Amino acid sequence: MNGPEQLYQLLAELQIQFEYVEHPPAPTIEIAKQYWAGHDARHCKNLFFRNHRGNRHYLVILDCDCEMDIHGIEKQLHQGKLSFASEQRLMNYLGVTPGSVTPFGLINDREHHVQVFLDRHLRHAERLSFHPCINTASLILSNADFIKFMTRMQNRFEWMDVYRS
Repeated sequence: MNGPEQLYQLLAELQIQFEYVEHPPAPTIEIAKQYWAGHDARHCKNLFFRNHRGNRHYLVILDCDCEMDIHGIEKQLHQGKLSFASEQRLMNYLGVTPGSVTPFGLINDREHHVQVFLDRHLRHAERLSFHPCINTASLILSNADFIKFMTRMQNRFEWMDVYRS
């Protein structure tokens, strides 16, 4: 299976079952959608940001078909202007490269530095889909199991309105 063995060991330890879908590299949502066809899950867009000082980092997760409201998020966080984090920061905090951003990268955030914001509308999805730290596969798991994973990671996470309607 594509992705770090450490991730699969943790999922087994947590008794999280998942559907594994291997596919060619899918660094963008547009490319990934062609490989997700026929899979019953909410496919997620995962974006990694930093605040204007560069001392706080945020992973924003929303439905892949939604547009994120960056200004709305900035107002809710009171952290000033947000910008995409650099490739170096992405590797440093999540251990992934651009195009492979995923909450599963939190296994590499040993200090629980990254704060996660989940689109409130994903709370009602039965199953969610994410890359396993590499964009040549997708894992589909239940929402309950995803929350079990997030709780184990000990990174602060919260549900909020993150997309533009």
